[in-house]
Amino acid sequence: MKKNVKKGMIPYLLLIVFVLSIYYILSLGGSKVNDLTYDKLISEIKGNNVEEIIITPNANEGTYNISGKLKNYGERESFYVKAPLTDTIISQIIDSNENLNYKIETESDPGSSPLLYILVNILPIILLVGIGFWFFSKQMSSAGKSMDFGKSKARLNTEKGKVTFKDVAGLKEEKEEVKELIDFLKNPKRFQKLGARIPKGVLLVGPPGTGKTLLAKAVAGEANVPFYFISGSDFVELFVGVGASRVRDMFKQAKHNAPCLIFIDEIDAVGRQRGTGLGGGHDEREQTLNQLLTEMDGFGANEGIIIIAATNRADVLDPALLRPGRFDRQVTVNLPDVKGREEILAVHARNKILAPSVTLKNLAKRTPGFSGADLENLLNEAALLAVRNNKEQITMKEIDEATDRVLMGPAKKSKKYTESERKMVAYHEAGHVVLGLKLNDANDVQKVTIIPRSYAGGYAMMIPKEERYTSTKKELLEQITGLLGGRVSEELNFGEITTGAHNDFEKATKIARSMVTEYGMSDLGPVQLEQQEGGIFLGRDYNKTRNFSNEVAHEIDLEMRKIINECYETAKKILSENKDLVKLIADNLLEYETLTKEQIEYLVQNGKMPEEEDLSKESVEELKQKAKDKGIKGYSKMSKDELVENLKDEEEAE
Repeated sequence: MKKNVKKGMIPYLLLIVFVLSIYYILSLGGSKVNDLTYDKLISEIKGNNVEEIIITPNANEGTYNISGKLKNYGERESFYVKAPLTDTIISQIIDSNENLNYKIETESDPGSSPLLYILVNILPIILLVGIGFWFFSKQMSSAGKSMDFGKSKARLNTEKGKVTFKDVAGLKEEKEEVKELIDFLKNPKRFQKLGARIPKGVLLVGPPGTGKTLLAKAVAGEANVPFYFISGSDFVELFVGVGASRVRDMFKQAKHNAPCLIFIDEIDAVGRQRGTGLGGGHDEREQTLNQLLTEMDGFGANEGIIIIAATNRADVLDPALLRPGRFDRQVTVNLPDVKGREEILAVHARNKILAPSVTLKNLAKRTPGFSGADLENLLNEAALLAVRNNKEQITMKEIDEATDRVLMGPAKKSKKYTESERKMVAYHEAGHVVLGLKLNDANDVQKVTIIPRSYAGGYAMMIPKEERYTSTKKELLEQITGLLGGRVSEELNFGEITTGAHNDFEKATKIARSMVTEYGMSDLGPVQLEQQEGGIFLGRDYNKTRNFSNEVAHEIDLEMRKIINECYETAKKILSENKDLVKLIADNLLEYETLTKEQIEYLVQNGKMPEEEDLSKESVEELKQKAKDKGIKGYSKMSKDELVENLKDEEEAE
């Protein structure tokens, strides 16, 4: 770092010296020097017309260099006299005016100091030449770089530790789909013998963070071939033709290094459907896409070049990209299921010190909808919290807090609610909890809290009882009912409503509209009236096509309102019948602020919170013996507080 800083300061230092040198030269050029004879000088001295005399001996020439200024000279005017190097010269000057009405100075002989001579006479010239050469070389370098703008920005992967399938967890089917590519790159003759044509391109489609890039790196690592990485945005530039030039250069490099693998991340940046949106069909992006299509057609199927592209917006890609002979195969990389999440957590937990109470299986069950990137971030946040709390292990306490941080953001402990607001939030969340308990197909309550996070005053963590890929009408209706529980609880217990349910209404309305317009789950019949459409800048038309009349639109609104109202009445009926349970959960929320699934279940069965064993009163030796019995690792080196914390985590896990 320091080396780079010093290197960066050199041009500025040279520039300063250059400016000073120019100033020195200009200052010399603006002065006027008059040549005088020695006799004339003596005459001027006798006439009392000398203001200043500077005497400099020059041994190399055997002379005195006498300079100075007369009283009648201008500001930048001086005289110069050469006299023989004899001792009488100085005395004659002094004796010519006994009163010494002028100033006499002497300077050392420049010939006696070679260094001074070089500094004064030679160094400025050298610096001027050096600075001129430096600026010239910089200009040539810039010109060379400007000529490289059409070169490919594809980067060759040079990581020391190659990524393999061992590093890719939770993608069993996806890895099977790409194994053929590895076999082809290792032994292409095996496929050529049977006349098989390996896919030229594979398109990985899926939400962000699901491991598309990691899977592509693993293919290259398993095949042990060069891996070129480039983003779709690297092709697009302001100047027309640059993107197409980079595509040509990329394929040129790939052919020289075949067999190899090219990975284009976020291909939708350059591969969006042509002729759509406001830009028309003659922009730089489309020319780049045309060149990409041409290059993919230009190399043979068995040349040893395979293109893997990734996107989370396959719906906006140009159809020409997806036809056979280009991206022949599409592999969908979905969010991991519970088993996949457990495997992903195991990979990211390799370098983490987890407490014995932390089980990855339970953690995987509590994180539905998390991508691989989300799970990695979850464990990292938990590790940071453990360091912050001066712990040697990551406990369930840090895991819970990290989960809340990922979902809702950090706790706003400084945010103070009034007592009435706090009570309203407690009853709101209690309404969600009770409906989650009483409805068979509603989401399961894992945790509820009234600690404010982000913009939420509190929240209930609810996950599906089972991971399913389809939903019945009954399940969707009960999901809507559960979402409306907070507002209903406010109305029943306070006769007043707040703005806290706006996010619940947003989710409920979205489900109800999908039931009517997409799923055919209303009195309008099994008709799809709407479908998901992209925006103008995502490759779709500017105007969204309506396939229903204004009368049908009115009927859609009526059906949505009917669904919401029926679910609202169902929620009101259930909460009215269980007002005591709502009050019980709300009161305990006001006291403890956070309730876990186990605590809620105990409350429902016993009507009170479980009595916790007061571990803090026990001695350190007693706590260590309990930790030993429960199989807690590292108990002998733990402090009393650490022992208490780990024992509580172990009991919660049990």
